[in-house]
Amino acid sequence: MTIDDVLGLGHVMPVIVIDDASKAVPLAKTLLANDIRTIEITLRTSAALDSIAAIADQCPDMVVGAGTILSPELALASASAGARFVVSPGSTEAVIKGCQDADIPLLPGASTVSEMMALAERGFDVIKFFPAMAAGGPKFIKSLASPLPHLTFCPTGGITEATAPDWLSLPNVPCLGGSWIAPATLINDGDWDRIGAHAKAASLL
Repeated sequence: MTIDDVLGLGHVMPVIVIDDASKAVPLAKTLLANDIRTIEITLRTSAALDSIAAIADQCPDMVVGAGTILSPELALASASAGARFVVSPGSTEAVIKGCQDADIPLLPGASTVSEMMALAERGFDVIKFFPAMAAGGPKFIKSLASPLPHLTFCPTGGITEATAPDWLSLPNVPCLGGSWIAPATLINDGDWDRIGAHAKAASLL
């Protein structure tokens, strides 16, 4: 599976911070039941890798990825846990090589034109734009369509359900990352009904 394949599964990919691995499978089942087929579990908690492993094992229809990849070691640990892709907030040679060595697709992060051009030179044509709102918002990405027509972007960071359509209206944005679908408070509370409602609305964007 390529990053293009992952982003082609839906216009919105939930970005998840999870504190309790026992909530991972119910979360994935709720998202699948509401037409969300991919998920990024950020490696910001001690439960993240166990959550990825549980989803990979018990919800094979959910394409689970790992976010906040900051080192080659995290790339390898994510692949070993069952992640099918990884996402980095920025890009370094070590992270890129680590993902290649782990044989796992990488959605690399960038926030400047120079970083994007450097990634394109390395063969990446799909880039995470982060932090999306703080780094320039939809107008910035819209302005890149002419000078960088070969690149597409998955913006993440500060996007809400209300602002998501502004991004998805751009021809170079096939998918975006959204933390509003399943915030940690709702996951911790096991509020699958509200998460399901958010997911259904996101699937229709």
